[in-house]
Amino acid sequence: MSSNRSRTTISNNPALAAQAIIPAVPIKLQSKLAILADAAKYDASCSSSGTDSRHSLDGRGVGSTTGSGICHSYAPDGRCISLLKVLLTNFCTYDCLYCINRVSSNVPRARFSVDEVVDLTLSFYKRNYIEGLFLSSGIVQSPDYTMEQIVEVARRLRIQHDFRGYIHLKTIPEASPDLLSAAGLYADRLSINIELARPSSLQDLAPQKDAASIKRSMAAIRVRRDESSDTSLQGKRAPKFASAGQSTQMIVGADSAVDGELLHCSNTLYSSYKLKRVYYSAFSPIPDASAALPLKSADLMREHRLYQADWLMRFYGFGVQEIVAGGEAGMLDPALDPKLAWALKHRDWFPVDINRADKEQLLRIPGLGVKGVQRVMLSRRSGYLRLADLKRVSRSIKRMMPFIVTRDWSPARVLDGVSLRSQFTQKHAQLDLF
Repeated sequence: MSSNRSRTTISNNPALAAQAIIPAVPIKLQSKLAILADAAKYDASCSSSGTDSRHSLDGRGVGSTTGSGICHSYAPDGRCISLLKVLLTNFCTYDCLYCINRVSSNVPRARFSVDEVVDLTLSFYKRNYIEGLFLSSGIVQSPDYTMEQIVEVARRLRIQHDFRGYIHLKTIPEASPDLLSAAGLYADRLSINIELARPSSLQDLAPQKDAASIKRSMAAIRVRRDESSDTSLQGKRAPKFASAGQSTQMIVGADSAVDGELLHCSNTLYSSYKLKRVYYSAFSPIPDASAALPLKSADLMREHRLYQADWLMRFYGFGVQEIVAGGEAGMLDPALDPKLAWALKHRDWFPVDINRADKEQLLRIPGLGVKGVQRVMLSRRSGYLRLADLKRVSRSIKRMMPFIVTRDWSPARVLDGVSLRSQFTQKHAQLDLF
């Protein structure tokens, strides 16, 4: 079966989808699904980008990674694509204070068997409700026992059912290296959540977890991925290992770590372990919470600004110090996106001549993205660009205008105006550049 097909739209809620295929899903299984799908929503560290194609042109096998993705993501053609995102169980022997599923939490509990997760995944896929599986779990009996169950789900899907769709497994760093290695042979992506940027905070809020152990597991995954990309002297490649890489998640606002600390931690993870993504999850208070946790939810705008800053580090050549320098106590400016905030603090860097600047200079212009820079560099081969030409390149022309020079435009004294920041921060602001 190919995922390039018209997908039936039922709901993004797996429990509702289960109700739609009665009697295929027993009532008891529906109740488990309602609990374990809801419990899985707190893990943001999932993405299907970057996986290798595993689809079959001969019509054999089940599923495909072509055009596939996860819940709340979109394919290049605009289709909403999803996966079954569940926990194997929300029973847990750990007592992480920020986790709704901690051992001391008073919540409804449920547990899937390996066969139940396999059957649900196949049933949902064949009915066009999902494109793959994201599987995590609370810790039961021991890390090794739990990891064995997670790996077994993936193994049965791949080996017994020839499932070609996307699989993302949440790994347990305390589990044995052999189980971690087995997980990467069946999964497209692996994730290990570092949770908190400060090791001391992790020790205080999640005493059973160890930051050093988490990083050792990340390092092991990187080594296995590097080995899988090398060709031996005999010209043979090692088996593919987590071809879509690894990701992690950090909780924002559960401790007193500032944005600069979170971004420094992310930068280290990207450079040291070649992570594909670091996800940021705004802390939200949970029932019967510990007094060690904040009483209020973290600001969602803070989470948003961290994602923007993360993007600047990965694709725009910004360093952490540049992004947070001058910020109040190491915090990002909540009123401005980080790129614009940097530009306003470095007005001597501007205006940039659109027709002469190199790629690195163009990437620093507010309102001009990576694709926009590519279009500019391609378009100016045919002649000098005017302001009207830029309107076809970017929809954020008003944001760009104070910082650029074109054949027919110069910001003159606009860039020096003391009111320029306020014009950007005013709600529904229209820049008075003329």
